[in-house]
Amino acid sequence: MRVAAALLAVLVAGCAANQGGQPEVGDTRFVAGDGTMQVFEASERRAAPAIEGPTLDGGEASLAAHKGKVVVLNFWASWCGPCRAEAPVLKEVAAKTKGSGVEFLGVDFKDRQADALAFERTEQTGYPHLFDQPGKVALAFQGTVPPAAIPSTLIIDKQGRIAARALGAVTYSDLMRTVTKVRDQ
Repeated sequence: MRVAAALLAVLVAGCAANQGGQPEVGDTRFVAGDGTMQVFEASERRAAPAIEGPTLDGGEASLAAHKGKVVVLNFWASWCGPCRAEAPVLKEVAAKTKGSGVEFLGVDFKDRQADALAFERTEQTGYPHLFDQPGKVALAFQGTVPPAAIPSTLIIDKQGRIAARALGAVTYSDLMRTVTKVRDQ
């Protein structure tokens, strides 16, 4: 019963990974989050770190390539239940805001590339995903996003500053409202 309760807590609140990239039963190295967007006032916003790297499909992606646009940065892994649950929400908001100055970039964290590619083939999100198996991209955001907090979503404003964050799976209404607010500022 204790194992089942611990597993349920991980699935409901967030995911964590061991060194091999897969969660362990009873693993408590996660940061609980309810997916609610926390919006930062313009005067409180910190510059997002410069991140770049290989994408799941073998290309390259960087935050700098989206300069002047609002970027939704989502940290996920194929083995993370809440990540799987929120994928359709991200896909829908990405599709509805595409062409309006909003771009999405996924960060596949501590995952097996084959598993992540299978997940992406199933979900067909329509946006690129950095392959961050070692967790370097996540560590660049330490202080804003705890490295073990997945799923996590950041919204980077047009000036390259972190405007909002959510720890845990996001809802459609909260993400759409926040993306629109940051875009229209």
